[in-house]
Amino acid sequence: MCTYHSSNEKTMQLYEKFRNSLEESIFSTILPTLINKQGANLLRELVVMWSNYKLMARWLCRFFEYLDRFFIPQHIELESLNGISFSCFRDLVFKKLYCRFIDATLTLINQERDGLQIDCILLKNVLDIFVEISDYSGVNYYKDFEQIMLTEISGYYSRLASEWLLFDSSAEYVHKVFWCLNREKQRASQYLHPDSEAKLMQVVRYQLLD
Repeated sequence: MCTYHSSNEKTMQLYEKFRNSLEESIFSTILPTLINKQGANLLRELVVMWSNYKLMARWLCRFFEYLDRFFIPQHIELESLNGISFSCFRDLVFKKLYCRFIDATLTLINQERDGLQIDCILLKNVLDIFVEISDYSGVNYYKDFEQIMLTEISGYYSRLASEWLLFDSSAEYVHKVFWCLNREKQRASQYLHPDSEAKLMQVVRYQLLD
């Protein structure tokens, strides 16, 4: 059906069918899977659902290729099929659960900072999704996450510095500071964007050394 020209009305129905197929998948599978999950389990399911969704959207884009090649270029107000794929997931999934994604991500980071074993690959995959969604949005979700993370880290090390200055000798303080700097650098290199790593280290140095 997609290989032949048809009237604008029929082709627009096809265009809407593409969007409806994506929305149906989101409402029938993705949201029910994510909605009751918490913490690391929520993030694991997000990674799986995003990967499966992109694969499905890629095949749908191929199936509806006629729209991208002939119909959409004649209607500049229409979003590309790839654009629709991202906007549907962003609007129906990411915006709805964004605060929970952020909370779960920060919880993992804090757990690792406190010495617990976490899945750093999972964390990196989640942050890659933040970046990927941001690239197709008017909102930079990764930057929002980054700002919240830096604010939390600033408070964390401000409290530690006050405690150490009160109870530790100068030598003990310096030893703890350099240990923290090394650990934060290692930690950041595992899952943060390089720009975020530099900002993180700047915040930690400011709270512990300035």
